[in-house]
Amino acid sequence: MIEPGHDRISLERQCALVGLPRASFYYRPRPITALEELLMRLIDEVYTRCPFYGVRRITAWLRRQGHEINPKRVRRLMRRMGLEALYPKRRLSIPAPGQTKCPYLLRDVTVVRPDQAWCTDITYVRITGGFVYLTAIMDWHSRYVLSWEISTSMDTRFCIMALDRALAKATPEIFNSDQGSQFTSTEFAGRLTKAGVMISRDGRGRVFDNIFVERLWRSVKYEEVYLKAYESVKQAKESLGSYFRFYNTERLHEALGYRTPLEVYLGTERLTTRHQALYLHLNQPSLLS
Repeated sequence: MIEPGHDRISLERQCALVGLPRASFYYRPRPITALEELLMRLIDEVYTRCPFYGVRRITAWLRRQGHEINPKRVRRLMRRMGLEALYPKRRLSIPAPGQTKCPYLLRDVTVVRPDQAWCTDITYVRITGGFVYLTAIMDWHSRYVLSWEISTSMDTRFCIMALDRALAKATPEIFNSDQGSQFTSTEFAGRLTKAGVMISRDGRGRVFDNIFVERLWRSVKYEEVYLKAYESVKQAKESLGSYFRFYNTERLHEALGYRTPLEVYLGTERLTTRHQALYLHLNQPSLLS
């Protein structure tokens, strides 16, 4: 929207018209250093293994690994990665301005069928020289990943794209998320309301309300991300796509009676008629930069 060198409107005036501080126009993000990349990789690994570790414990753990680091830097890196310790506290996530408060609807509810409840969340995935954010929408009963999307920023767009792709397949009765601004935004919640879906959100101080997505992230990290060294966002997207196809159609889950999520989601008796169509319809997300 800003045109440097415009012959009639000065740069200062252009910034004022669009409400952009002139300093923001000149700002260029500082690239991630090799040390910060290493520290974020280590933070990611210890957080996935011990999600109840906060800034002080992770700082102490990094120091035991030989890194001279202070809590302020760890806090900044964790905030950049979108990580927060899982333990009861006053504010677990920051809601969007003007959000409509929704209760947690899955307490004492037994989920016994596909599309009775869906859940979603966002996690961090490292690549060489940086990182991307990954969101997924999963059927609670079958653990089937209906859609997923990656983005280089923690905006709302990539979450909405994943939601639109999932709703094109089916409509849940209940949709559960945390109280992050991506999911409490008017645009995201409006799509669910328009589809007639009841919105459920994790209660404050209740860290296990969305436990199945946390288990999904653990599987993604240990079975895919930590075994690979993604050189680019494109490679991460392609490799994650292969993993989610494996996760849905081949990976046997003990909790599902050693069946795959797709078998449970569709029902074994329906698998022969609908498997191919749904398999080909498995999302191929586009990169959001």
